[in-house]
Amino acid sequence: MTKSRVFLSAALSAAALLAASAGSYAASTFAGTWKVSDTSGKPFEITLKDDGTADANRGEGMKGSWKDDAGTVVITWDTGWVTKISKDGDKFKKTAFEKGKPMDGPGTNSSAAEKVK
Repeated sequence: MTKSRVFLSAALSAAALLAASAGSYAASTFAGTWKVSDTSGKPFEITLKDDGTADANRGEGMKGSWKDDAGTVVITWDTGWVTKISKDGDKFKKTAFEKGKPMDGPGTNSSAAEKVK
């Protein structure tokens, strides 16, 4: 293999790796701001940023990270709670899981989720 082919192959591999790591966030339709409700029914907003970070305007504020997992967004908060937003018929649903609770059950609470931005 010539030096130029080796260089081109390495460059293409690096570009593919960068695209794959960035693509799980930037290409997601979940990025944006979502209106949901907490355990008391009080509305708040969750913002999912293109860089994979998340924040919410609930209480003192929440910070975390998110990923698109086969059509369901999974948000891991710095408090240890996990929130999922998934398609529920023709709408979306938010399900929150208390720290340490299994995520294959009904969750600690749930509400409708609406993308507003």
